[in-house]
Amino acid sequence: MHGSAMTSNLRVRFLFVMLVSLLTVACQKSDTSTSQKSSAGSAQTQISQAWLEKSDARRGFIAAPTGQVKDSEGKVIWDFDAFAFVQGDAPASVNPSLWRQATLNNQKGLFKVTEGIWQLRGFDLANITLIQGKSGWIVIDALTAQETSAVAMAFARKHLGNQKVSALVFTHSHADHFGGALGVISAQEAKSRKIPIVAPVGFMEEATSENILVGPAMGRRAMYMYGSRLPKNEKGLVDNGLGKAVAFGKMGILAPTITVHQEKQMMTLDGVRFVFHNASGTEAPSEFTFYLPDFKAYCGAELMGHTLHNLYTLRGAKVRDASKWASVLNDSLRYVQNSDVVFNQHHWPVWGAANIQDFIAKQRDAYQFIHDQTVRHMNAGLNAAEISEIVQMPKALDEHLSVRGYYGTVRHNVKAVYQNYMGWFDAHPANLDPLPPLQASERYVNLMGGADKVVLAAKEALAKGEHRWAAELLKHVVYVSPSNTEAKNLLAETFDHLGFASESSAWRNFYLTGSLELREGPPEKGMPRESLIDMLNQTPIERFLEAMAASLNATKAEGKKLKINLVFSDTKQTYVLRIENSVLHHVQKSPEKDANATLTLTQPFFLKMVLGQAGGKDLLLSDQTKIDGSTLDLATFFSMLDKAPGNFSIVTR
Repeated sequence: MHGSAMTSNLRVRFLFVMLVSLLTVACQKSDTSTSQKSSAGSAQTQISQAWLEKSDARRGFIAAPTGQVKDSEGKVIWDFDAFAFVQGDAPASVNPSLWRQATLNNQKGLFKVTEGIWQLRGFDLANITLIQGKSGWIVIDALTAQETSAVAMAFARKHLGNQKVSALVFTHSHADHFGGALGVISAQEAKSRKIPIVAPVGFMEEATSENILVGPAMGRRAMYMYGSRLPKNEKGLVDNGLGKAVAFGKMGILAPTITVHQEKQMMTLDGVRFVFHNASGTEAPSEFTFYLPDFKAYCGAELMGHTLHNLYTLRGAKVRDASKWASVLNDSLRYVQNSDVVFNQHHWPVWGAANIQDFIAKQRDAYQFIHDQTVRHMNAGLNAAEISEIVQMPKALDEHLSVRGYYGTVRHNVKAVYQNYMGWFDAHPANLDPLPPLQASERYVNLMGGADKVVLAAKEALAKGEHRWAAELLKHVVYVSPSNTEAKNLLAETFDHLGFASESSAWRNFYLTGSLELREGPPEKGMPRESLIDMLNQTPIERFLEAMAASLNATKAEGKKLKINLVFSDTKQTYVLRIENSVLHHVQKSPEKDANATLTLTQPFFLKMVLGQAGGKDLLLSDQTKIDGSTLDLATFFSMLDKAPGNFSIVTR
């Protein structure tokens, strides 16, 4: 970038940063103890079309898709026009800073990053990046769903020419980057053409394990975090920080043929030189970034983007190491020294050496600041909740829009750092063995004189704008009296206030989904796991056996000893399952003669059983299984395994 153009670009960015910062400060509510709150109604952020056309989010625009993407049964997986309402001034129901992010994320279509590199954005939560090789496209990541990735690839071919896929690269082990693999290229074509599939070390284990062991719980919480039940309008889902939404379609995966395991690893794919850098244990357990010397371009995967990310993701996951994340970003500053552009697998790129250095340095310092200040206060004796109230980004970082809390937040990331070092216990003896929520709520409500008095106090708090306190009061009433319509409606109203004021899309979605479920109840079904079948077929059987062990009902298993031989006729694998001391053990070995029963079946039928599509009576009567030994004992064994429905209530007990 020429000096004058770069200076102009920086000036525009600076002026807009100041505008958003002034508006955010100007609209702080009376409950100023939380940095997430600003009055979306008292001020508005106007993003003119002229400014938008000049922004980096629109740079390189080629074409935009329209219409809907549907699955094989006609269900809408993605609607390109669903967020058409996100334009112009921020409505009273949306934090103006979040509205700005939602507007930028709403720039969908095919974009040219630099000569020979393109991105498809707005087809799902993440991006697909295309790199021109000698014989075709090297595809970076594959979105969440097969349906959306197939449409994205078809759209690229329509505008860039009908090229084949010459390689597929997975930057990390999160589903929104690999789930649509089979929409990019079929397993048969990848195998027959010997397409290189590149991924970081540990990719397959990390990519599959999270969706098996705690899939029902994470899937239920994901409904809240990603706002999947919310209507797409100004009082519902407007954005997800990283992108517009998640496409809940058919998910698959392709096993890597090349694994990057070194700290720095060079290779050539279809004539293009790659320099991979291991970043595992930061944003994802398995992740890498890479530099493309032929293009003077750097891919930061999901370690960097135009939002503060999560050190702890609200859907539930292992806590991430803030200090290591910052350290890898610091290393990236060296890797990008010769780069003209940095592109990532969410959001839009950053162009120009000075902009790139500033962008990465601010990201690095944001995570390091949260880490260091949390540890400082921790060592002074404060607990996680206390620290989250007082740690605020310094002005130099707070004014930088790429580290604003549109996805992760300073407040819950502080708690993640605390949890990473200290765990759940804050060292106060009263919190060592507290009463569970429902029992505590019953006592609090009685102590405060009954539900009517608590509701009255909550109304007074609402009138004063003390929404956090109102939520705390009403939570206890709804726990104790889930049929108390007045309390539920007031709590829903409180969540609306909190959601409308939240700068974080994840916080907004949590609050507004809580409000929706107080009024309408939980969903009839949990997240459909049947859509995972293509991915689960690539998952080692051990992951399913671990999940079976974690579903054992200890009360039903009390005092029982059972041994079951599990034989897979198609893969020739055999396992011995044993229940003892209310624990289910498994070991891969030959069938044992003294087993209560031997169950022989194929792996695909076993997956149907795990997904709840076959089991119990159907399993015992199916012509796809063979049973030797005691059918009664086998039935007893499976009757002790709970099937998590995945639609449990969250806002009531």
